[in-house]
Amino acid sequence: MTETSPTKSSGTDFIPATPPVPAATVPPAPAATPTQTPAIGKADLSAAAPVNHSDQLARIEDKAARIEDKYARSEALLSRVEDKVENASSRMNEAARQADLASLRSEVRGMADRINRLPGTGALVLTALITAVLTVALMVAVQRANLDKLLPPSLGGQTQTTTTNP
Repeated sequence: MTETSPTKSSGTDFIPATPPVPAATVPPAPAATPTQTPAIGKADLSAAAPVNHSDQLARIEDKAARIEDKYARSEALLSRVEDKVENASSRMNEAARQADLASLRSEVRGMADRINRLPGTGALVLTALITAVLTVALMVAVQRANLDKLLPPSLGGQTQTTTTNP
């Protein structure tokens, strides 16, 4: 946005300077009373009183200055509205980011809980050792009790074949 000047602009930058009119050549305007309004038409008014261009220029300058002030106020108001919208937008983006982070945080927490419920390394090693020892002990017991024929042949059990003499 463009910066606006807080001071009123005179607006005379584009109007060429005119020499002041001496007071003796301008006839004084007749004073009208509030109850008395002259009923002069436009043609009579232009013929009756000479047009004072400096007064018209001053009024135009005043109107231009008022328009510039209104424009500056409108521009400042729009700038404030733009800042407020920008702040609200950033707050909404931050809130959305926080919601995303909260859901991600809860997902990670749930995954961490599932991982924490898994047995640790020590428990797995202990289970492997106990399994190996029990397997060896049971195999020794089976061989000592001469129960090899109960084992399947793939594990080293004796086959139950009968030999026939030809």
